[in-house]
Amino acid sequence: MADERDMQKILAALTSPVRREILGLIWDRALPAGEIAAEFEVSAPTISQHLNVLRDAGLVTRTSEGTFRRYRARQDVLRGLHGALWDSAKWTPADDLPESNLARVHTARAVVASVEVDVDCDTAFAAFTDPAVYSRWLGVPVTLDDGRFACTMEFGTRVRGRYDVVSPPDLIAMRWDFADDNVPVPGGEMTAYLRFAALESGCRVEAQQLVDSDAQAEFMEVAWAMVLGRCKAGVVAASNPEIATPPRRPRPKRRRTA
Repeated sequence: MADERDMQKILAALTSPVRREILGLIWDRALPAGEIAAEFEVSAPTISQHLNVLRDAGLVTRTSEGTFRRYRARQDVLRGLHGALWDSAKWTPADDLPESNLARVHTARAVVASVEVDVDCDTAFAAFTDPAVYSRWLGVPVTLDDGRFACTMEFGTRVRGRYDVVSPPDLIAMRWDFADDNVPVPGGEMTAYLRFAALESGCRVEAQQLVDSDAQAEFMEVAWAMVLGRCKAGVVAASNPEIATPPRRPRPKRRRTA
């Protein structure tokens, strides 16, 4: 997650209406600075300054194609802020929809963990869908058959689940659970999403884990930090079958003392 300084840069960058309009313009397409400037009644150098601010805040990427530099919004960073780029009134809930009384709804919390890996998104995606590669970077055997996956961690935790959605190269939706007598979190199937976003160099892998309680959130923060940390540390070697990746040795699970 972004630290406090990163968040201050993001918030400062979004205070400008022009910069918010720029992000809306390049939300789902890459445009050169000239085309972006043509949409505004300000000078091209001014637009260039705005683009520099957005890049410094990590809100846009810039790629070079010959003499052109194209800019595109980083949806992975801006996810959840997209509605702020246009008139916020469009998101005002309507209070005159009788159909809403026919459905049950609730708001779920989520733990979000992410890493940037030194492989492209196709390779990162395969690291979670190819059981051989998955096993190599996780360090324990992983089975994956017809969307169902399972593994036993070196400290004894048994993990199992199912991929409900596999949409390469950017989304995996899963339901999963685990068995571990030492984990003080109620069992039961949980929902998580893996998202993959291309960077100028490499790929951003983000896990979004739905949680029901503070205790579950605390556990999931540690669990996903471990999984994505292993992915970051081992995905390059794991994706190359010529590089040896020895499995992790069994070890007891350490419990924190009170």
